[in-house]
Amino acid sequence: MKSLNLLILFLLELPIVTFAQVHEVKFVTSADGTSIKTVIFHPNQAQQHKPRPVVIALHGCGGLYSTANNHQEKLNARHAGMAKFITDHGFSIIFPDSFTTRDEISLCSQKFNSRRIKQSHRADDVDGVLSWLSEQSWVDQSKIALLGWSHGGSAVLRSTDANRDNVINRRTQPNVAVAFYPGCSDALKEQYRPQVPLVMMLAELDDWTPPIPCIELANHTGSKFYLYPDSYHDFDNPVGNVKLRADVPNGVNPDKGVHVGRNPVTGPQSWNQLLMILQSRWE
Repeated sequence: MKSLNLLILFLLELPIVTFAQVHEVKFVTSADGTSIKTVIFHPNQAQQHKPRPVVIALHGCGGLYSTANNHQEKLNARHAGMAKFITDHGFSIIFPDSFTTRDEISLCSQKFNSRRIKQSHRADDVDGVLSWLSEQSWVDQSKIALLGWSHGGSAVLRSTDANRDNVINRRTQPNVAVAFYPGCSDALKEQYRPQVPLVMMLAELDDWTPPIPCIELANHTGSKFYLYPDSYHDFDNPVGNVKLRADVPNGVNPDKGVHVGRNPVTGPQSWNQLLMILQSRWE
C-alpha cells in the first residue's frame, strides 16, 4: 500500500505522466477486420527474456489519450499511471485503441442510440488482441487479465459472457476479469454468465453507471464486487477532483450531467485491491 500511495503522489505532481518503461506500438487485427492501434508497456529490460503475465486494459468512453493541449498523443493520467503500476510489478500491459482507427475520439457526450462504436466492436477488439497475444513468446498464456473502465468495463462483461459462442470458443482466454464502474443493465437483461472469474470495482455515489445493477449482477452470477464509499464515477483517476460533466447526456438523470472524479482514499485502495486480485490468480 505504501508503494501505491507514493505512486499516486508522484502522479499528482505531473499534469502529464511520463515514464521510462519499455513500450511499443503494434497494429492488431480486430475480429471485425479493423486494424486497431495498441500501445504496449513492458517491465524493465532485465525481465524481457521470460514469459510473463499480461493485462489487456480497455479505455472508457473518453478514449485512451490525454485531452490536454499538445499532449493528445500521450496516454491520459489514469492509463499512464496504470501502465507504470502494472509494469512496476513485473507484468506487461496492452491498451487497444478502439476509437481512433474508427474515426472517433470520445463517445462520452453522445447519446447511446447515436453511437457508431458499439460494445460489439469493443468485444471484437478483445478477441483480436487475445488472438495476437497467443502468438507472442513473451506472454504467459495462462496469466492474462482483462481490465476495463466504464465503457471499457462494459466491454469486459460482453467479452467474458459465456452465452456468446465466440467467447467460449476462443483459443486463448483471460483467466480473470476486473471491471471498474461498468454499465451492467444490458448484461442483466442478457442473463450474463461469466466465462472467467469477474470482479467489479463500484462507486457508491456513481450517477453515470450506478452500482445497483452491478450488485444485482454479482448476486446472480456469484461474482465479487467492491463498493467504494463516498466515491463517484472515475474515482480511481490519479489526478483531478470531482466535477459535474454537464456534456454527458446519459446517466441516472438524463441530460442533467454526471459527477466524475478522483477520490484520494478509495482510488489507491482500488488499485491495491486490483494488484492483490492479479497476484492471487498468478501465484
